[in-house]
Amino acid sequence: MLKDFSVQSLFMGCLTAFVGFASSFAVVLHGLQAVGATDAQAASGLTALSIAMGLCAIILSAATKLPISIAWSTPGAALLASAGAIEGGFPVAVGAFLVCAVLIVIAGLFRPLGRAVAAIPSALANAMLAGVLLGLCFAPVKAIGFNPWLGLPIIIAWIVVGAFKRLWAVPAALAAFALVLALGVKVPDGALASLQHSLLPSVELIKPVFTVAGFVSIALPLFIVTMASQNIPGIAVLKVHHYDPKPGPLFAVTAVFSLFSAPFGGHAVNLAAITAAMCAGQDAHADPKRRYWAAIIAGVVYIILGLLAGAVTAFVALAPPILIEAVAGLALVGALSNSAMNAFQKAESREAAAITFLVTASGVSFGGISGAFWGLIAGGLMMALSRMVQLLKN
Repeated sequence: MLKDFSVQSLFMGCLTAFVGFASSFAVVLHGLQAVGATDAQAASGLTALSIAMGLCAIILSAATKLPISIAWSTPGAALLASAGAIEGGFPVAVGAFLVCAVLIVIAGLFRPLGRAVAAIPSALANAMLAGVLLGLCFAPVKAIGFNPWLGLPIIIAWIVVGAFKRLWAVPAALAAFALVLALGVKVPDGALASLQHSLLPSVELIKPVFTVAGFVSIALPLFIVTMASQNIPGIAVLKVHHYDPKPGPLFAVTAVFSLFSAPFGGHAVNLAAITAAMCAGQDAHADPKRRYWAAIIAGVVYIILGLLAGAVTAFVALAPPILIEAVAGLALVGALSNSAMNAFQKAESREAAAITFLVTASGVSFGGISGAFWGLIAGGLMMALSRMVQLLKN
C-alpha cells in the first residue's frame, strides 16, 4: 500500500480537504445554529463531523483502494438553515439526525428502499434543493445592504479570484471575510482570550429527543437531500472516472459514521460529490489505481481541521451573522445554479418542479413541518396529475 503513495496524491488530498472544509463549514455552522445549537454545540458538531469524515475516508479508501471521498451534507446543512428552530430545540434535531442515519443504513442494506430513493424524480429533488438554497444565496446581497464596506470585499474577492480559478473563489471569499473581521469589526474585550481557550478541541454530548415533527421536518427531508444530492451523485462521479464500487455498502458505512457523530451535534456524513472529482481525477495521479491515497490524505487533514473546529467557530462568532451567511451563500451559488438547471431542464416536468421550488423556497411550514417536505409532496402530486391527464388523453 505504501508503494502507491505519491507527492501528487499528497498535494491533491490536502487541497481537497481544504477546499471541502473552507468552502462549506460556514453553511454547516449556520445550519446547526438555525435549528437551535449554541455556539459550543455547533463547534462540537463541526468537530464530530470532520473527525467522522476523516476516519470514514481513510477506512473506506484503504479497504477498497478506491478514491472514496467523504463529506458532510452541505445541502443538508442548507436544509437545516431553511427549516429553522423546531419545537424542543436542538435535542429534537439531534434525534432527527440519528433517525436520518438509520434510514440511510437501511437504504444501503435494503435494496428496495435504496431503489425507491433513486426513483425520486430528479427534477423534483433538484427543485427542492434549489428552493432550500435560494434563501442562503440571497445573503451576499443582504450583506451589502447591511454594510457595503464589510459585504463588498467578500463578494469582490469571490468574483475576481473565481474569474481566474473557480476552485479558489470560496477560499478567497473566506480570506476576505477574515480580513474584514480583523480590520473592520470591533472585537469585544476578552474575545481574543476566549479564542485562545477554544484552541483546545471540545465536544458536547447532546441527549437526543425523538418527535414526529422532528422526523417529518428534519429527518425525512435530510435523508432525501443527502441521498439525492450527495450519495447518489458521489457514486456517479466515481463511475464517470471508471470506478465501479457497490453503492449499498458505501451508503451504510457513511451512515454508521453519521450515527457516531450525531450525538455530538453532527447532522450527516456521506459520499462527497464535488470534491470526489478532485481525488478521482487525473490530477490526483496519472495511475487510477494509486489515486486512493489522495482520499486517505484528505481524511487525515479533515481530522486535523476538526480538532481546530472550536477555534474556527469562536473566530466566526466575532462577526455579524450576515457576513458568514454571505460566505455560505457564495459557496452555494454553484449548487443553486446546477440544481435549478437540472430541475427545469425537461418541459414535461417543469410545472411540477416549479411548484416544488416555490413551496420549498417560501419557507412556510404547515403543522410544524418544513416547506422542503411539502414542496416535494406538492410537486409529486402535480407530476402524478399531469401523467394521469396524459394517459386519459391517449
